[in-house]
Amino acid sequence: MICIDGPAGAGKGVVASYLAGRLGWRHLDSGALYRAVALALLRGGLADADESRIKAYLRKCRFEFNAAADGNQVLLDGVDLSAEIRTESVGAAASRIASLAAVRRFLLVRQRQFRRMPGLVAEGRDMASVVFPDAPLRIYLHASPEKRAARRHKQLKQKGINANINDLIRDLAERDRRDRDRPLAPLKRVRQAEVLDTTALTVPETREAVWRLVTAVWPGIAAG
Repeated sequence: MICIDGPAGAGKGVVASYLAGRLGWRHLDSGALYRAVALALLRGGLADADESRIKAYLRKCRFEFNAAADGNQVLLDGVDLSAEIRTESVGAAASRIASLAAVRRFLLVRQRQFRRMPGLVAEGRDMASVVFPDAPLRIYLHASPEKRAARRHKQLKQKGINANINDLIRDLAERDRRDRDRPLAPLKRVRQAEVLDTTALTVPETREAVWRLVTAVWPGIAAG
């Protein structure tokens, strides 16, 4: 069991996908689950509703979350939402609704169901602090807001989406503030976490650094 926490754009997805693929473990992208719930609430006109209405609405929704090393498939009432949940608007909504106790309770049990053999790599904001506090390896990734915005800008350009880098920096700063300051399960580094700053690292360098952390905890993996 490996937990990877950190702010948006720090490289959690790249690292988690790499480790899950190399180890042959399952991969939990907790952000995909929150995005799926956010999209469901947006479609139901309930993104800004009170928690009692949200709780009742989510009971009616039929979510399916399928884990794989290369990412999570998300279905709502049998419809695959895996591509639609990746839009900027859904991401912003997910950041807002992530502070709601009704949403977090709804997803906590579902996240923990991903923990099966042969192993799990879980990425998010509170994987080490709340969801899997007993994970043998907990990693906290971070990078400067400017670097994280540049990465996001590149991703959007590759998808043919125009974006202003200054707007992305501002949006990331606001998302960081919400994640860090929310009273319930805020983004934080647990004391036992291995900290890795990816600002100046390339993707191969980041992968090499986290693999060293893995083999330090499980030496037999390197030997194998």
